[in-house]
Order: sequence, then structure tokens, then C-alpha cells
Amino acid sequence: MGSMAVQRGKDVRFNMAVNLLDGSFFGLAIGFASFTTIIPLFVSNLTDSAILIGLIPAIHTMGWQFPQLFLAKRISRLTHFKPFVVLMTIQERFPFLALAVIALIVPRLETHTALWLIYFFLVWQGLGGGLTANGWVNLIGKVIPSDFRATFFGLQSSAANLLSSVGAVLAGYIIEEIHAPLNFALCFFIASIGMVLSLFFLSLNRESPKALLQDEAAVTGSGWKEIVAILKADRNFRTFLIARFVAQFSFMGYAFYVIYAVNYFGMSPLMAGVMTGVLTIAQVVANPLFGWLADRWSYKGVLELGTAAALLSSVFAFLAQGVAWFYPVFALIGFANSVYWSTIIAISLEFSPEAQRPVYVGMANTLTAPAIILAPILGGWIADRWGFSLTFLISVFAALVALLVLHFYMVEPRNKAPLPATPPVAKIH
Repeated sequence: MGSMAVQRGKDVRFNMAVNLLDGSFFGLAIGFASFTTIIPLFVSNLTDSAILIGLIPAIHTMGWQFPQLFLAKRISRLTHFKPFVVLMTIQERFPFLALAVIALIVPRLETHTALWLIYFFLVWQGLGGGLTANGWVNLIGKVIPSDFRATFFGLQSSAANLLSSVGAVLAGYIIEEIHAPLNFALCFFIASIGMVLSLFFLSLNRESPKALLQDEAAVTGSGWKEIVAILKADRNFRTFLIARFVAQFSFMGYAFYVIYAVNYFGMSPLMAGVMTGVLTIAQVVANPLFGWLADRWSYKGVLELGTAAALLSSVFAFLAQGVAWFYPVFALIGFANSVYWSTIIAISLEFSPEAQRPVYVGMANTLTAPAIILAPILGGWIADRWGFSLTFLISVFAALVALLVLHFYMVEPRNKAPLPATPPVAKIH
């Protein structure tokens, strides 16, 4: 028994190391092919359509969030998650190589053909991420102990953010110093290499098989009847989903902070870069800190802190009288981003019986995807019609509502025994 415990300890340390390296190289790759800077800049050479350019991060986000629930039943039946994750993640990594090829041959393509190809592979990449995500979260939930998961997600996110910043700086140098089309092609090719290295470390995970379920009723599907049954039975999880859905609207001013500061306070491009640095440093510091707090203290408490940070960020933006006000604006939204990435992933694993984890993880992401997409669109529409100040004020209100829901209605999931698996609803054929 002692030797088994020693081996398990070695496996946990090994899995921690390879997954941190996976996240680090993934972050480096994204720095060279950022969905918010590098790819939009590439597409802006082909079109001046704000809608098309704005779709780039939205495609990525929707692709990641939306498909997760629909694979839950299949993932629930797996004894090993790693083969599935490796196969699916190829679909989110290969498109970067395709973008490198497209960038290289863009001068020989008609503009509309190039745009169709670019968006085809962006959709492919987004859906590939979504097809991978649920299995990946469950793999991490299996190979990383529950009392260290939030810390791990925080450390991995911190490493990814740090390397992504390095990649973004190098990509900026390449784009400025090397003539088109080689500059973007080189960025996307380097991103592809980073993705391959990331995949290599991901594939090294040591995963023991889980026991086959003896009771088929323990595995639920992802049909709407099953989803409704879980939502009705699990009040705490339902409260979490409501809070998370509303909280997304507290982030809707985030996309407009730089534009607002430039237009109203004359923020220079250099200061915009400094604010990006403030955001990045805040996330690098906050990710492991909040992860450690979630593991040692409370998931619910950390979610409340993150929501309060989003609220205060919007308050400072609303009250801003000059560029200096945006230091706390960006630092606080960096803290909130950290919580709503690493802690959200970890807490999603805590609500359910083990057999239903894929369903719960899928619901936590797919059911909140509409808010994640709608929030920036709504924020932009409000800003266009009534000004940025109203967007920031509504963000404050949304954060306050989410904070009240979390504080008064949600229970720390580790203090509440998970409900027994919900049996599948009989289907009429």
C-alpha cells in the first residue's frame, strides 16, 4: 500500500509538471497568434469591416463554450480521457498551420477567397477547442488532486499568460521588421510549433483507468430533459449558473476601456501598452494566488472577490477623471479575469457526482455561452447609442446582482454533499 501511495505521489508531481509545460507552450503559441491582436491585425489587411474583425474573438469564445455539453454523454462513458483529448485537441491546433499557409499565399488569392479560408479555419479552431474542453477538464480533474486543482489551474494560467506576453512582444517585432506576407506567416508558423510542443507534453499525462460504471443509470445524457432534471434537483448548481450568467455582463465594459481612455482622456499608444502590461501582470500574480485561496479557503469566497473586482473596475472606469484612473481599472479586471477562468474551471468539478462530471462541466460552459457572446455586443450597442459611461454603469449593476446571488444564495460546494446521480429520463421512440 505504501509503494502505491509513493507511486501516486510521483505521478501527481509528473502530471503537474507536464500540464504546466502544456499550458506554457500553449500560451506562447497564442501570443504569436492572438485572437484579440495578431489575427485581427492580419484580417484588417484584407477588410475594414468592424463586424468581421469583431467576430474573431467571438468565434473563438463561442467555439470553446458551446459544444461542451453535447459530448458529455460520450465523455461520461470513457475509462481514459487522454486519448479522446489528444485526438480532439489536434482539431484546435492544426488550423494555426493552415493560417500560416494562407498568410503566405494571400497575395495570390482573391480577397473574398482569403477571408473565407481564414474564417473557415477560425471556426474549425474554435470548435476544436470546444470539442476538447470538456474531456480536458475531466482529465485534469482526474490526474490532479481535488485539494490542489484551483492552485494548479491558477499556476497554469499564470504561466500561459506570462509566455503569451512574451510571444505577443516577439510577434509585434516580427510584424514590424519583416515584410508581408512573410511576417504573419512566420508568426502563425511559430504558433504551430508552440502548439505541437504543448500537445507533446499533454500526451505525457499518466492517467490510470477509472472503473467502468456498473449502473448504467449513473450516466446521464445531454438531452434537454436530463439537463432540466439536474437544474430542478440541484439548487446550488442552478444558483451558480445564474450568478455566472449575470456576472458575464459585469465584463461587458472591459472591451471598451482602451477606446474610452484614448477618445476621452487622450491615452497614448505607449500608455495603452503600459495598461496591457498592468493587466497581464495582474493576471500572472492573481491566477496562482486566487487558486491557492480557493483550495485553502473557499471557492465561493474567491468567486465573490473576483466579482467584486469586476464591480470596482467598472466603478473606477465610470468615475475616471484622467488616464491615471485606468491603472486600478486594468489591475482589477485582471484579478476578475483570473478568477473567472481558473476558479470557474475548478469549481465546475466540485458540484457533481463523479459519473456526472462531464454533464455538469458541459452545462457550466454551454448554458452560459450566450451571455459571454451577448455581453460585449450589448455593451457596444449601448455605448454607441448612449455613451460608454452607461455601459460601465450597467456593468456595475450586473456585478452587484451577481455578487448578491453568490453571497446570499450559493453554498460552498465542498461543504455540501453532491446529489446522487440523476437517472436518465426515459425517451419515447
